[in-house]
Amino acid sequence: MKRIVLTLLAVSLACVSAQAQAQDFLNRLKNKTKDNIERKIENRVEQKVDSTVNTTVDNALDRLFNPNKKKTDKKAQEAPKENNNAAWACSKCGAKGNTGKFCSECGAPKGDEKKAGQSKSGSKSGDESVAAVVKAAKAKYAKCDFVPGDDLFFEDDFSQERLGEFPLRWELFDGYVEIASIEGRKVLAFTDNGLGQVTPNMNEKWAWLPDSFTLEYDMYLAPINEEEESTLGMDVIFGSRGQSDYYNAGSVVGFYYCENGSSNMEWSLNKPGSDMRSSGQKALGLNTGTTDYASDSPIKAGEWNHFAFSFNKRAFKGYVNGFRVINVPAMEAPGYFYFNSTSPYRFSGISNVRLCEGAVPLYDRLINDGKIVSYNITFETGKAELKQESIIELQRIAALMEQYPDLAFEVVGHTDNTGSDKVNDPLSQQRAETIVAALVELGINEARLTPVGKGSHEPLVSNKTPEGRAKNRRVEFIKK
Repeated sequence: MKRIVLTLLAVSLACVSAQAQAQDFLNRLKNKTKDNIERKIENRVEQKVDSTVNTTVDNALDRLFNPNKKKTDKKAQEAPKENNNAAWACSKCGAKGNTGKFCSECGAPKGDEKKAGQSKSGSKSGDESVAAVVKAAKAKYAKCDFVPGDDLFFEDDFSQERLGEFPLRWELFDGYVEIASIEGRKVLAFTDNGLGQVTPNMNEKWAWLPDSFTLEYDMYLAPINEEEESTLGMDVIFGSRGQSDYYNAGSVVGFYYCENGSSNMEWSLNKPGSDMRSSGQKALGLNTGTTDYASDSPIKAGEWNHFAFSFNKRAFKGYVNGFRVINVPAMEAPGYFYFNSTSPYRFSGISNVRLCEGAVPLYDRLINDGKIVSYNITFETGKAELKQESIIELQRIAALMEQYPDLAFEVVGHTDNTGSDKVNDPLSQQRAETIVAALVELGINEARLTPVGKGSHEPLVSNKTPEGRAKNRRVEFIKK
């Protein structure tokens, strides 16, 4: 009996031990299985990440070293075969040779595209747009004898400035000035009750204007609210060379715009070698007994108005929207200039300030250099839309080509290095095409003109300074 009991006890203990071993085995199997599953999940995730990274890197390297290679992304694969025969250029990035619904370069959908090889200016809508600008500009500048200087040495459109801050390339004499936005443009605004004096920041503080120069700028004139504002007064003061007493330093040109809609320019200019001054004033148009502008008034309310001044060793001229207002045969050579805002009118601003030196006849420049480099054909920021004042230079080019019928040009558009090549390259091409279209509109045979866009790839000088970037934004007419 005792032996049986011991035997049963041994069997029971063996069962308990076997159960414990089985449970331990199951636990180890469970942990091992869990570890395997977790490890497999980690491996799959790592593989997926590696695959995605590799694909991204490969695509980036492919775009870098094979920029013209077409992508085979999902959008391109979805392009219907029936469109393969119609090549088009992307209206967003300018990539040519697309044959599907989507751009093979940037993926943009087919929209306002143009046929590959066809210039934007060559399209019907492009022709009509350029023709409209040329027609309006010719009417406005028909009697204008203003000739912009050739060598650009200061330009500021304030596009790189921060709103509410003082502009980096200017120096404040008095009052308060900050960057504001009007009609989509950043402007130099006088916000301390409209009062202030500001000048470009140059190395030679009181003597940096050359013997011959042109100054141009745009000014916006919002209609005056008689209940809140009074008169706009904006002077351009040309300080005597080396004279630091800027309040009493030189020649003054004042523009005044009143609440009844009338406007006028007044001037008091130092005569060379004497204490005498040449003074005068010019009303800029108001219908008698009304607050409506005369039809021939060069000033336009609610629009941008273009002001230009030229000094050629002695002679001084002033223009508003191509209309000559001042013509004085002798003025003391100034050394600097500054804007002087004199009224509490705040709804105005100055933009696109340009200073150029001298003016050399186009043919002389062509003979000496084999090309004409122009800074006087300008466009709206980031667009291929001509500004109307560009008609002055375009007419000079057209007149030269009419005088020399065998003369043919490669019209080359250049940008600075602001922005990417993906934007600048097609933009420079479109601008060159716009210039060709404008010259054709002025009567030049298109066969004599070849538009080429070089983007920022051929700078004249370093792009490290604003002055350098301004030099590199240009149009070249290279003799073919």
